[in-house]
Amino acid sequence: MGALNMSRRTFGTLLGGTALLGISPMAAAQDFPIKGKPIRILVPFTAGGGTDGQARIVALKLADLLGVPVVVDNKPGASTMLAAMEVAHAAPDGHTMLYAPSSTMAQNPHTLAQVPYDPFKDFTPISLGGRGPLVLMISSTVPANNVAELVAYIKAHPGTVSYASFGTGTSSHIYGEVFVKKTGTDAVHVPYKGGSDAAKDLIGGRVQYMFDSASSAIITAGTGKAKIIGVAAAARIEALPDVPTMTEAGVPGLDLPSWLGFYGPAKMPAPVLHALNAALAQVLAMPQVKEFYSKGGYEAGSSTPDEFAKLTRSTYDRWGILVQQIGLTKQ
Repeated sequence: MGALNMSRRTFGTLLGGTALLGISPMAAAQDFPIKGKPIRILVPFTAGGGTDGQARIVALKLADLLGVPVVVDNKPGASTMLAAMEVAHAAPDGHTMLYAPSSTMAQNPHTLAQVPYDPFKDFTPISLGGRGPLVLMISSTVPANNVAELVAYIKAHPGTVSYASFGTGTSSHIYGEVFVKKTGTDAVHVPYKGGSDAAKDLIGGRVQYMFDSASSAIITAGTGKAKIIGVAAAARIEALPDVPTMTEAGVPGLDLPSWLGFYGPAKMPAPVLHALNAALAQVLAMPQVKEFYSKGGYEAGSSTPDEFAKLTRSTYDRWGILVQQIGLTKQ
C-alpha cells in the first residue's frame, strides 16, 4: 500500500477523485503522507476553545485514516498571524496545515497595517472545514437579558463598558465596531490573544460583552456565568434555536458569513493537495465529526480546493467593503 497505511477500500475512496483530475493515484500515494512523519495542524488560538476542539477531532480521525500521527499545535498571537506565518514558511508537503477562521485571510489584510503574508500568494487553500456564525455574549455581571437591554446599559455607562475580542482586526473586533456604530454606543475595545483568554475575563466580569464563535460561546455560557443574546447570522441556528439573530434583535448588518478552513503553504504539489483534500472530505463527513461541530453551532463541511479559494476571495472582498463603510483605520 505504500506510505498510505490504510485498507484497500479506504485507499480507493480517498484517491478515487484524483483520476477525475488527471492525477495518478499512485503519484498521490507516493507523495503523501510521508511514512512516520507527523502532520501538524496549527490553530491560531489557545487550547480549549471551539476552534481548537474542532481541529482536535479532525486530527484524531485524520490520523486513523492516513496512518500517521496528526497533532494540533496551538500558536495564538498577533491576530492569528503567528500561526499563519509558520505555515507559510513550512515545506509544502502536506504535513503542515493551518486551521483558521475567515479573519486570517479575509479581514487581517484590511484592518492591520502590517500583515506579513499575502493571503492569495503565500498559501494553498485545501478545504473548507466548517461554517458558523459569531454570537453576542454578555457577562452574567451585566444586568441585561437581551440586546436592547445591553444597549441601554452601555448608554447608561458611556466609556466605561468594555468588549473583548480575540485580536485586533479579527471578526470579533470588526463585529464589535459595527455594533458600536449601529447602536450609537460608547464602549472600549479590549483585544486578547485568543478567544479562551477573552472568555475568561468575560466570565470574571472584567469585560462586559464580546462577539465570539458559537462553538466557543456555547462552552462559556455553559458555566452559567455568561449569556448568549444574539446570533450574527441571517437565520437562527439549530444549536441556539431560542436566541434571535442580531437583525431580529434590532441591529442589522451583522450577518456576514463566518467559516473556518484548512490552508497549506504555497506551491503544494497537486497530488498531495488532492489526496489531503479527499482525506479531509472523508473526515468532515463522518457522523461523529458532524455531530461535534453541530453541538458547537457549526456545520462541518468540506469543499474542493478551487471552491475554497473562491470563498476566500469573495469573503475578502465583502469584508473590504464593510471595513471601508465603518471607517476602520488599520492598526
